[in-house]
Amino acid sequence: MLHILFVCTGNTCRSPMAEGLLRKLAKERGIDLEVRSAGVSAISGTSISRHAAAILRDEGINDPILSSQLTGQAVSWADLVLTLTGGHKRHLLQYFPDAVTKTYTLKEYVHDEDAVTEDIQELDSLYADAELSMALGGEPKAEDLQRIIEIRQRIPSFDISDPFGGNREDYELAAAEIRTALFGLLDKLESLRRL
Repeated sequence: MLHILFVCTGNTCRSPMAEGLLRKLAKERGIDLEVRSAGVSAISGTSISRHAAAILRDEGINDPILSSQLTGQAVSWADLVLTLTGGHKRHLLQYFPDAVTKTYTLKEYVHDEDAVTEDIQELDSLYADAELSMALGGEPKAEDLQRIIEIRQRIPSFDISDPFGGNREDYELAAAEIRTALFGLLDKLESLRRL
């Protein structure tokens, strides 16, 4: 069984919607997954936002989802860590650099353009090397920092819009972005399963 962890900021909007929607969609397709979510700045046990909860209810999803703080245990549990923005991914890799080979933004994981995928893999490796160097009391190499800038300028945005503090329509838009990416994720998982 594949373990998937979604990560956003407070674990009250985007990642809980992704968690609930993926659980439902995977079940409909007969894909065996265990799904959780967490936030890089979450307060564990907090209720998800009322609009996120309403969207999930409208989808027939009544799972009790409470926010969870991102922990090393959650990252270790996951086979695949999918963040909702590049900022969440960078934050996660700053604290858990060993997770670099299994951490992606949701949109980048389902993206299928080879050149962009290669850039993302190189960028992740450069970030992990820079974090490791700083953790050991050193400085990242100047040429690595320059390469990070070059790559970031050409990679498209893979962020899911943040509805926090917005109205129901803002949440609907974010949920639509998430749903589209989840369809791509399930297609990818099905094709990997057939290999």
